Amino acid sequence: MKSSYMEPGMKTYDCAIIGGGLAGLCLAIQLAEKDIDVVLFEKNEYPFHKVCGEYISMESLDFLKRLGLPFEALNLPVINELGISSEKGFILDHTMKMGGFGISRYSLDHHLSRIAILKHVTLLQNCKVNAVEKKDGQDYEIYTSQGIFSAGIVCGSYGKYTPSFIQKDEDYAAVENKDGVNYIGVKYHIKTDLAQNRIELHNFSDGYCGISKVDNGWYCLCYLTTSRNLQNHGKDIKAMEAQVLYKNPYLKRYFSESEFVHSAPLAISNIHFSKKQTHVRDMFLLGDAAGTITPLCGNGMSMGMRASFLLATELVRYFQKQSSLEEALAGYSLAWNRNFRQRITAGHYLQSLFGKKNTTHFALKTLAQVPVVMDKLVALTHGQAF
Repeated sequence: MKSSYMEPGMKTYDCAIIGGGLAGLCLAIQLAEKDIDVVLFEKNEYPFHKVCGEYISMESLDFLKRLGLPFEALNLPVINELGISSEKGFILDHTMKMGGFGISRYSLDHHLSRIAILKHVTLLQNCKVNAVEKKDGQDYEIYTSQGIFSAGIVCGSYGKYTPSFIQKDEDYAAVENKDGVNYIGVKYHIKTDLAQNRIELHNFSDGYCGISKVDNGWYCLCYLTTSRNLQNHGKDIKAMEAQVLYKNPYLKRYFSESEFVHSAPLAISNIHFSKKQTHVRDMFLLGDAAGTITPLCGNGMSMGMRASFLLATELVRYFQKQSSLEEALAGYSLAWNRNFRQRITAGHYLQSLFGKKNTTHFALKTLAQVPVVMDKLVALTHGQAF
């Protein structure tokens, strides 16, 4: 029985998803395809840009095609060559066995949002979730900027920043920032002369920058560095770039000779890299909500999509009454750890080699002499197709 103050006759959805990024959209589409009634809350309006490397490994290609992404029609660049440079100017070149493709989040999220609507997902844009409560011991009430909604299951796909109503939950474990470092991410779209089948990672002091082609004739230039780097330069991004990133000759050339599509970058701050948890009470978490991973783990986009696949599998069984809620929670947690633990560990070790002038230079020169080891390292950051 619903709470007395709820609107009479209010519909109860099977599943509510908080956050319409990649993981949330992909989960919504998969559930809707199984006739599960889904409402998805997105605080922004599609399409919009996000700070993101915009490279997706081929492990996700078949999955996206199954969801309905018109891959061939989009004529996206296929990427199979990798270059990694040190601040001193040495560059390691490597051919990737799996590789990936490039697409902007502006385009990808927009296409997936349209597919979700076609699959009859109730997609509410410009809708911020303020609170989630389990009122009658069974269904949830979701309090939003567009009213109160009811759902049997709630999934959190809200990204890197944990909402206050989750932080206050006694079952939510505070994230331990083991290295005590805060990061910032900065993204531009540029036009440059990099080969369209090549992705490059360029190191600088306490950070690294990725460049690869996406759609629309643009290249994504996205870098990660410590907030300390920015603070040391008066919180001036342009000053930091000129005094820190330009020390890498490759980055100096890209910044000096490329055409920047937009005058100002897109930036995010207060990023931490750690696993969080796969659920809070009975609320499932996925994507960055379940763990903000290092970019070198093997691209967070593919991991977010794979997490949606793992969770959809458990939720479909639950809604078809083939498992209990407790079994779904346990099954998803087990699958999450089985699929991501090794990649996350590998990413943290690889990240420790990046952004350090001498260590990075020595590591790249060594790896250039043993391509079989480089093959194995790249393989650790690219999962199997799903």
